[in-house]
Amino acid sequence: MTEQQLPTWADPSVSPADLDPQGVSRRGLMRRAGLFGAAFALGSTAVPAMASSGEGRLGGDDPRLAYLVGDHHIHTVYSHDAKYTFSQLAAAGAKYGLDWMVFTEHSNFGHAHYGAALEHKEILDARAENPRQLIFQGLEWYIPAAEHCTVFAAPGRHEADLLTQFESAYDGKLLGYTEGAPGAADTARNEAHAVKALKWLAEQRRTGYVDDVLVLANHPLRLGIDSPHEMRGWRDAAPEIMIGMEGAPGAQGAAIPGWRGATSMRGEYENKPSAQSWPGYPAQAYLTYGGFDWATATVGGLWDSMLAEGRLFSITTNSDAHRIVFDTWRNGDWPAGQNFDNTGKLPDPVNTDTPQPGSDFWPGQFSRTHVGVTRYGYRAVMAGLRAGRVWLDHGHLLDGLDVRLKRDCDHGRGVTLGGRLRVRKGEKLTLNVTVTTASRPNPQGILPELAHVDVIRGAVRGPVADRDTWQAPDTKVVATKDVSGRKGTYTLRIPVTAGNEPFYVRLRGSDGNRNGAGYLGASVDPHGPIPHTPGNGDPWTDTWFYSNPVFVDVAGA
Repeated sequence: MTEQQLPTWADPSVSPADLDPQGVSRRGLMRRAGLFGAAFALGSTAVPAMASSGEGRLGGDDPRLAYLVGDHHIHTVYSHDAKYTFSQLAAAGAKYGLDWMVFTEHSNFGHAHYGAALEHKEILDARAENPRQLIFQGLEWYIPAAEHCTVFAAPGRHEADLLTQFESAYDGKLLGYTEGAPGAADTARNEAHAVKALKWLAEQRRTGYVDDVLVLANHPLRLGIDSPHEMRGWRDAAPEIMIGMEGAPGAQGAAIPGWRGATSMRGEYENKPSAQSWPGYPAQAYLTYGGFDWATATVGGLWDSMLAEGRLFSITTNSDAHRIVFDTWRNGDWPAGQNFDNTGKLPDPVNTDTPQPGSDFWPGQFSRTHVGVTRYGYRAVMAGLRAGRVWLDHGHLLDGLDVRLKRDCDHGRGVTLGGRLRVRKGEKLTLNVTVTTASRPNPQGILPELAHVDVIRGAVRGPVADRDTWQAPDTKVVATKDVSGRKGTYTLRIPVTAGNEPFYVRLRGSDGNRNGAGYLGASVDPHGPIPHTPGNGDPWTDTWFYSNPVFVDVAGA
């Protein structure tokens, strides 16, 4: 792998005059975090000198962070159902400001035998040609008994071999272990195989076969076949590997009015319960809410029920790029005798000059996952994801978000997203939320405006007795801050009091265009995201941000 270089916006040698407004904004955020220049080191494993671990004291300090923007779910001609070349998608990611990208081709015999190696060569070439962009190779795993997951490893000599070995031994599609496949009725066997797969990945990391590997569940409620007990089982099998799920799926352009049809929904969440679906999900679980999966968007719902156990389970968002809305390219034609099974690669696309069917946006065009890092590099992104230093937005709603929860009696910086603060019963805390508003129009030509910030708080009660529980009855919106009209960078200071039991807080906000009572009622969530009417879901006019939680342990509780 070639020597890494800082992204243009973070490189002090690049003049501010050569940056767009968002690049200037990101550089300013880095300066305010104290990370500009040497502190934001390349390749160093050391935490910057200004950060301390805080071991042995209540609270502790978190490192200063820069946020890198990325997408962990992208398909190219190396997926049997996609369309674009690797170089087209990498260029789009660079155009829309992504610092890191994961290419996740569908598992398939053609991919395992041919495509993975062919794409790996393209990725190695791209890393050498553009060392400012972090490009991971991954796989979209068909989970035995369930849906799909992103699997990706740190760059290294075994990164592609790991994926093909894993694909051949553990992929539900290749084995016939997915729900609904012929002969796949042995649900217990299939679920056990998924757990075995995750443990195998964890072992490859433990033994050093690869430096790192991560897994995230994709579009978890699209078909309703990822049951709560399966998701808990995956997490528990390898918590350092299976770190979370898509909080919002790709295909966000699926319901642009007049585009795909009168029944179209954002995310292509257009399904109803089937014989393979987990029967405990209501019909409303098969929709998106403000573009977000029901499991995430429901305050007190499935995501909160997992967080209420006191264990981190991260959320992300991404493009799931297959076919881009309003794009004019079509799939190329197969030469005689060739197909995906014997090549592992689709023919390159052909431009028609006429818009072709599609539901997706380019990587970084609409959906963005922001990961807090202390240095620049592949392992830093993976470490930030594992630590849960993650927030996400749609439509480029924000330029920046920094969250710190601290004890009022402590002069330190507190803890940030994914972190854990230790306090005493009744102690006074402050949640500091620093927002940097959008500094430029988004790719749709709209200058996004944040209307409100919601604080969501939930009690932590430990592991659940019923592993199919999907509700957290003690989680609700506890504060809403109207920030309409505010511009630039500002900090909201929200008082929080520790009670008699552990808890967590997380954040959410939107452009304020579409709100209503949440699925569990207005007393839980008075102005949450709501589904759009079929065929009428313009994503650019209903944008949200979400953050991972901060946990609070209460001494003596």
